[in-house]
Amino acid sequence: MEKNIIIKVCMGTGGVASGGEEVLEKFKEMITKSGLNVKIDTKCNAQKVGCRGFCSKDVLVDVIVDDVKTTYKHIKPDMVEKIFNEHIINGVPVNEWLAGSEYNDFHNKQTKVVLSHCGDIDPEDIDSYIAVGGYNAARKAILEMSSEEIVSIIKNSNLRGRGGAGFPTGLKWELGLRIKSDVKYVICNGDEGDPGAFMDRSVMEGDPHSVIEGMIICAKATQSNYGYIYVRAEYPLAVKRLQMGIDQCYTRGFLGQNIFGSDFSFDLKIFQGAGAFVCGEATALMRSIEGKRGMPSPKLWRSAERGLWEKPTVLNNVETFANVPKIILNGANWYRKLGTDRSGGTKVFSLSGKVKNTGLVEVPLGITLREIIYDIGGGIEGGKDFKAIQTGGPSGGCIPAELLDTEVDYESLAHAGSIMGSGGMVVLDENTCMVNTAKFFLEFTQAESCGKCTPCRIGTKRMLEILERITSGKGKEGDIELLEELGNHIRATSLCGLGMTAANPVLSTLKYFRDEYIAHIKEKKCPAAVCRDLITFTIIEEKCKGCGSCKRVCPSDAIRGTRKSPHRIDKELCIKCGSCFDACKFKAILKV
Repeated sequence: MEKNIIIKVCMGTGGVASGGEEVLEKFKEMITKSGLNVKIDTKCNAQKVGCRGFCSKDVLVDVIVDDVKTTYKHIKPDMVEKIFNEHIINGVPVNEWLAGSEYNDFHNKQTKVVLSHCGDIDPEDIDSYIAVGGYNAARKAILEMSSEEIVSIIKNSNLRGRGGAGFPTGLKWELGLRIKSDVKYVICNGDEGDPGAFMDRSVMEGDPHSVIEGMIICAKATQSNYGYIYVRAEYPLAVKRLQMGIDQCYTRGFLGQNIFGSDFSFDLKIFQGAGAFVCGEATALMRSIEGKRGMPSPKLWRSAERGLWEKPTVLNNVETFANVPKIILNGANWYRKLGTDRSGGTKVFSLSGKVKNTGLVEVPLGITLREIIYDIGGGIEGGKDFKAIQTGGPSGGCIPAELLDTEVDYESLAHAGSIMGSGGMVVLDENTCMVNTAKFFLEFTQAESCGKCTPCRIGTKRMLEILERITSGKGKEGDIELLEELGNHIRATSLCGLGMTAANPVLSTLKYFRDEYIAHIKEKKCPAAVCRDLITFTIIEEKCKGCGSCKRVCPSDAIRGTRKSPHRIDKELCIKCGSCFDACKFKAILKV
């Protein structure tokens, strides 16, 4: 009986950055040298796969022998030979490098729909996608279903737009179908610009055909014949694999004229954005494709009525489209039951920050924040206390520890003062300054404002100036009230979603962490000892061994003392860089 061995190496951006290409080539070299494929009873193959989700453990490698999978973590090229000889040749796994229980714990509470093929198939090979049922949904939609039937199943699934707003996808498609026009467009928004977000990038890199297939189905549902995938140029691997997928589809007759032998035609191309965060907004994105400056327009009508080049346009994000083939094949009831009453299915999040297991997670809507952070994420790094979680990227808010049992759905997160957003989650621990965190996110949104409307252009600048004053120890009475007033005005009067949500990080931290703002303003202290202008460093004489480590790293020569005698810091010369604090092995330096 033939033994079948498959080696799968993570080649998402994280895997490539960690040396995945070299690991894959080493495995291929070992297969060739060993001559395994020459033997009659053995077949061995090494292949690239997309992001496995457990990014903190890259490079991840699966060794599958006759359907028995073993996963290795942190693999480097010089480790390959041992795995090959001991596991693949002799059948004994190398236990010291196994991903083990932490890998299982990371995945136990996840439900993979969008990510079900990421980490399993070769994203550059259409046959690998077809082998797991790829394009069966598109074939069914094109050859067996009417546009009305497709729209109906998407409506009944309770799939909501995963780009952040959560608008019901079926309603958008229904409007797109109802509007009559000689030309209609379908656009996929792959302009993922949130700091710490990499959900859409991982899908485009790891399973590009799921996005293409979802767009084909949408085109049939809305009777559109042209489509664009808008991807930021900073995602070169995603662009490369999407283009390969599109080219392969044209070759197979899945795109172009008379797809699948039907009378329906659909052409698809990629448009690369220049990296402007505001182009993630629908109207700005469409202006960018038209060759104009990417700036939002007043939404006097929906894009499904009048969008790209004034023609009806249905626009959804990457994750939304990737859900569609599964819904067509498995049915609306199956998908709806995965989530909550108002939001069907799952949501992909990028989990980052002060959590042990960072990476990409896909969970059913309705799961709690506590389950994501502790059961999947493994808890807070270094055993520290959880302080808050930022959801929704720079447009979201910070949710405190007392709301850890909040369910993750659109309504619950909004009630807590945040948003779902595209899916960024940044975990903050006890050492985080919430005022500084709010400033960080506002710096981003202020810099990315297109400048078209006054509330966003000027309002965010004034808010940022106040936060800079507070964190530098120059805050004054009335600053908190002024931040709230400005934030609420910007939220109510801005032209687009960027401005409407820009104040969320500030308003949510004012709501839950007001005492930190007061400490910065009235006491001129940063409780978390983060804001440099409000920090003082002091050497505790009783603990100081006089080793001189602090003195050697001080860039301003502010530390005085002789060897084996207690040292002291000259406050006038100290630039508060923290180098001495980091260098002290005896914890003799106090930072307050």
